[in-house]
Amino acid sequence: MNQSAKKRVILITGTASGIGAACARTLAAPDTALVLTTRSNEESMEKVADECRQKGASASTIRVDLTSEDAAETLVNHALDTHGGLDQIVSNAGKGDKRRFGEFDRADLHQAFELNTVPFLELVNRATPHLEKSTQARIVFISSFVTYNIGVNDTIFPLTAASKAATEGLAGTLAYQLASKGITVNGVAPGYTRKEGGHAAISPEAWKAAAKATPSGRIAEPADIAAAVAFFLSEGASHVTGQILRVDGGLSLV
Repeated sequence: MNQSAKKRVILITGTASGIGAACARTLAAPDTALVLTTRSNEESMEKVADECRQKGASASTIRVDLTSEDAAETLVNHALDTHGGLDQIVSNAGKGDKRRFGEFDRADLHQAFELNTVPFLELVNRATPHLEKSTQARIVFISSFVTYNIGVNDTIFPLTAASKAATEGLAGTLAYQLASKGITVNGVAPGYTRKEGGHAAISPEAWKAAAKATPSGRIAEPADIAAAVAFFLSEGASHVTGQILRVDGGLSLV
């Protein structure tokens, strides 16, 4: 099949809600095929997939635990078998953790990397040979403001900061390695971002305080983050690689 005639195939992780779901809705279009995945809450993911189909996109869903050893192979094979290829990846799934030093140990640190870093590594390793065949290959990962802004409202995220910073380091070197192949690698670092049902890592009071501490006066909506992801995946961003875009309402200026 002619590459220019086929649908752009985008794999997005963590699509049951929040940023991942917003990315799927934003990217859904008649010229796009989406692979949506989640570890849990399949019902919500299926609703997102239906919304995408209503916008003309092809959409398939698969439940995968990204910490399992065969997760990356399962996802990439699903994209190839179902949609005939793979052009772009949005590595979104992850978990925030605000436990302080003295409240976590070696096992907790390992788990943070298993959730926030290792899935990115394994997914790009498995997907790269197929991305190299695409004329619109892109990789975008979701980082976090906690890597840069330490102690906003006296809330720190040591485990999240460490694992997201590691992902940024991997992505930067990957961007260099793949640049000559025409594959771009970029990241989006959200500030505090609204999630359905609230944010598991902070209290409602801290949530309000976070909005007050943000220069824009509000926390981000998932659609704000999705818009940045869509840019990095676009043809207009074909010469942009190795960058981290902070979508935080000015929080990084404080």
